[in-house]
Amino acid sequence: MKKALSILTILVGLLTVNTLRAQELQCEVRVSSNKIQGSDRTIYQNLQNSLHEFINNTKFTEINFRQAEKIECSMLVDVTSREGNYFTAEISLALRRPVFKSNYSTPLFNYIDRRFYFEYMDGQPLDFNPNSFISNLTSTIGFYVYVFLGLDFDSFSPNGGDPFFAIAENIANTAPQEADSENGWSSSGRNNRHAIISDINNQSYQPLRQFLYEYHRHGLDIMADNPEQGREAILGSLGNLQSVYERNSMCYFLQLIVESKRDEIIQVFSQGDMKFRTEAANIMKAVDPSQSSRYDAMLQNNGR
Repeated sequence: MKKALSILTILVGLLTVNTLRAQELQCEVRVSSNKIQGSDRTIYQNLQNSLHEFINNTKFTEINFRQAEKIECSMLVDVTSREGNYFTAEISLALRRPVFKSNYSTPLFNYIDRRFYFEYMDGQPLDFNPNSFISNLTSTIGFYVYVFLGLDFDSFSPNGGDPFFAIAENIANTAPQEADSENGWSSSGRNNRHAIISDINNQSYQPLRQFLYEYHRHGLDIMADNPEQGREAILGSLGNLQSVYERNSMCYFLQLIVESKRDEIIQVFSQGDMKFRTEAANIMKAVDPSQSSRYDAMLQNNGR
């Protein structure tokens, strides 16, 4: 199984990106130009086609993924303005993971990057190298591909995403870092790509990555066979969120995890043993205080 591969195996040739080989992603890609006036929509359709081919037909690792193992994700590029070949956009990103013995996919990452500025000429090839900056378009997309890979592998094995997060950080460090630039790579501030990957690779926030593993592999993946054991494991994993919150309540990666998992956590603990549900509600109210009323609502029925 792909998730059991050692980091050494993953690293072999990882930084050599090849196209038209076995790919890792099954990604829905859309480009929206609804906010742009004008009748010429061909360039947006061509950009969508090029991005779809780049993301789904590029070999980002040396790992062979079977069709059923491909990572489910989506990217929506919403163009907000255009001047010639220069575009300003927002990119909505969603990463999902299948749950063992179910037809359910759990959200791993939901995020809107609101600072996506790039140059694109109709029909140009989308060249990419994780070791050097070629274009803001491919570096941004490549960055999120490796974040997706890291999060997915973390959810199957402890720290399984290490090599992918290292590459994502390398991409961020290689990109131009202009203060207040619309290119989205500024290393200042908290709500940006640098903040995401810095938090992920920060050892002080390591419990967040442990949460990803415990919550999914020991929790959701066993709920089909033993719901209460799964809930107990998920409850235990929530302690990782609380420990990071107590260390730094402004940790950006923590905020993104909570936003991505909030609805699911509420659903999981709207049923089952009231003791588990009460403990989960107390933890989540401490970690996500603005949503306290929603966690209180988990306790309003007997859960059976």
